[in-house]
Amino acid sequence: MKNKTSFVPREGEARPSRCPDNSAFKQQKLPAWKPQLTIATVLSSFFLTGAFCLSVGVCLILSANSVREIQIDYSDKCSDCSKLREDSSSWNKECYCSINFTLKEDILGDVFMYYGLQNFYQNHRRYMISRSDAQLLGRNVNVQKSYCAPFTTYRNGTPMAPCGAIANSMFNDTIGLFYNLNSSVTQVPLLKTGNSWWTDKNVKFRNPKSYNLSSAFAGTASPPYWQKPVYLLDEEDERNNGYVNDDFIIWMRVSAFATFRNLYRRVRRIRQFTDGLPAGNYTFRISYNFPVSKFKGRKHVILSTVVWSGGSNPFLGIAYVVSGTAATLTGFVITTIHLNLRKRKAYFQK
Repeated sequence: MKNKTSFVPREGEARPSRCPDNSAFKQQKLPAWKPQLTIATVLSSFFLTGAFCLSVGVCLILSANSVREIQIDYSDKCSDCSKLREDSSSWNKECYCSINFTLKEDILGDVFMYYGLQNFYQNHRRYMISRSDAQLLGRNVNVQKSYCAPFTTYRNGTPMAPCGAIANSMFNDTIGLFYNLNSSVTQVPLLKTGNSWWTDKNVKFRNPKSYNLSSAFAGTASPPYWQKPVYLLDEEDERNNGYVNDDFIIWMRVSAFATFRNLYRRVRRIRQFTDGLPAGNYTFRISYNFPVSKFKGRKHVILSTVVWSGGSNPFLGIAYVVSGTAATLTGFVITTIHLNLRKRKAYFQK
């Protein structure tokens, strides 16, 4: 082991200095710009900020108000089905309800259909972590070592696919839209794919690799509240099954609030719906499967358009208006204080 020796300068030699070099950079003498906080610069910054926020806020509010939206609460209108679903022994019985409504004016442009839930708390900590991201990537994992408990395996040891409380509580009402013209009834064509985020569809969710999905999920079972296995979520489109099903992906992105809406379908702009939804009589035909009365919840179905700023939520515009008003009022207060001080200064200098 080598001995550590300290440096001892010889007689007559200067001890090395620990000071930094005498350069502008190391001595922190580089030229720098420092703002001069004069009354003119302070007031102009407040008034310019206020004018900018007010103008942006007004534009956002006007844009949000231009969104055409119709929202229907069907919690009570489907009360018979709701009572049926509260009975656990009737889980396999189908129940349908119809809701009629009228559009007095055309809804032009792209029309989006949402389902809304009220008083459903997805932001509970244990609920949010009750999932297995590795399993959703198509990997062969031991779900008992994940955060999915108690929705991991059945009593006979069969693992659940997908596991966790989020997947088990997936919204499973089926909503159809029908256009009633004179004596004929036309089903409005709806798009069920292309509604999720690209990163979710192509990065975060993948199916297990196999020659078909049924064999890929062999040896597993669907969660207790599901009526179909995961590989049959969309019986019309094989590419929209398994973990890459759009409805499943959208549900797995949990909400931060107890009242929220998720995108369900988009109106396909063909035939008489090329320009959107024409005015007239419509009917929602709902297959009621998702019970909400036990937690005093409500269910809605929403038809809405979107604009450049998003949907009909005016919160961002109101926030800009409040910030702009606060900045402008602060500017006026500073101006008043400055004028009073200047008058006092001029009085005492006489």
